Amino acid sequence: MSGFTVAITGRPNVGKSTLFNRLLEQRKAIVDDQSGVTRDRQYGISDWNGKSFNVIDTGGFVPESEDVFEQEIKKQVMIAVEEAHAIIFMTDTATGITTLDEAMADVLRRSTKPVFLVVNKVDNSDRLLEAAEFYSMGFDNIFFISAMTGSGTGELLDAIAELIPGQDQSETNSLLPKFAIIGQPNVGKSSLLNALVGSERTIVSDIAGTTRDSIHTHYNLFHKEFMLIDTAGIRRKTKVHEDLEFYSVIRAIKAMDEADVCLLMLDAEKGLTAQDLNIFSLAVKKGKGIVIAVNKWDVMDKETNTSRDYSKQLRERFAPFTDLPILFISAKEKTRIFKVIETALEVYENRQRKIPTSKLNEVMLKAVEAYHAPVVRGNSIKIKYVSQLPTPVPSFAFFSNYPEDIKQPYRNYLENQLRKSFPFEGVPIRIYFRKK
Repeated sequence: MSGFTVAITGRPNVGKSTLFNRLLEQRKAIVDDQSGVTRDRQYGISDWNGKSFNVIDTGGFVPESEDVFEQEIKKQVMIAVEEAHAIIFMTDTATGITTLDEAMADVLRRSTKPVFLVVNKVDNSDRLLEAAEFYSMGFDNIFFISAMTGSGTGELLDAIAELIPGQDQSETNSLLPKFAIIGQPNVGKSSLLNALVGSERTIVSDIAGTTRDSIHTHYNLFHKEFMLIDTAGIRRKTKVHEDLEFYSVIRAIKAMDEADVCLLMLDAEKGLTAQDLNIFSLAVKKGKGIVIAVNKWDVMDKETNTSRDYSKQLRERFAPFTDLPILFISAKEKTRIFKVIETALEVYENRQRKIPTSKLNEVMLKAVEAYHAPVVRGNSIKIKYVSQLPTPVPSFAFFSNYPEDIKQPYRNYLENQLRKSFPFEGVPIRIYFRKK
């Protein structure tokens, strides 16, 4: 998965969310395979011509009140310009060019990033004539589309895909495990990093990240060696909550793309927020290893909150993927922070794990015998053989006489059996059914 990010910007009501949904639509068939993935309206992954990229809809982050609207949108355009690799600038031909469009165009023309000017609602030939006025805005890449019907979006996707380097180049970075510390602003990401790296700065060398804003720290202590990708490094001056949230989401997605294992930090007092769940399901979707670190545990009242009850509640929210390590730490007091690293290294091992085919079949065919897939349309479903696929994320193909008749509950059963028999804690598993 390349870490290429495209942001959709534009004034309100030009159809950003419709285009966003359409860009993600291409992927729908692939994504719905993994249950529990809720489509969040702010960011997702699009696939086109074998390339995949992140799509961010800035519209999802803009506050509703009228008076702050313009400067808010402008700020978000600034952030998008700064952080994304390419920008879709959306306008619509029904309204024509507005002053807000002009203001945004001004900002975007100064950017060195590729800008795709997308004129929406071009759904008949009259509209196409009216749309010609948008050439006057002076952007080279201009696309006339209808986000509603999808006409013209293929050409736009082709143009984006051309900018993305082939997947092979991204593999070279380094052979060390890469861990990203992700989570909400102010959850203690920097404190954890400092606690881990701390005064031993001398043993740690900083390597400038591939993107100028994620700091890669090469960690080599206590016979453990890995890269830490820290996204907490930049402090924004803006006090505006939405900006910070939008900003941290873009950063988390970037870090996630580079990492093997994500350390998702939660604030013990706040618990699990909707945004945490979004970040979590995106990490699952990207097939990353996951370790949950509940920070600020030192300030919790232990009478009412035992870690066991707390874990149980968290797992209920993370369902269906509950085979996760959950650690209770205090970055400030430095409690159990090295346990986080040990666990992340274990999860890294689990993600690399290859199960010998003979062992896999011995265990899984017994599980199939113990509980058969339900009969569909009078067909009794037989699974004859299992093999692990050569993919970065543990993926298994079950060969069957009626692969398309096997339903989600049975898939869940097989996944649970795999997890029971083999150590895959903290790692998403993919299951495919193939015709034998």
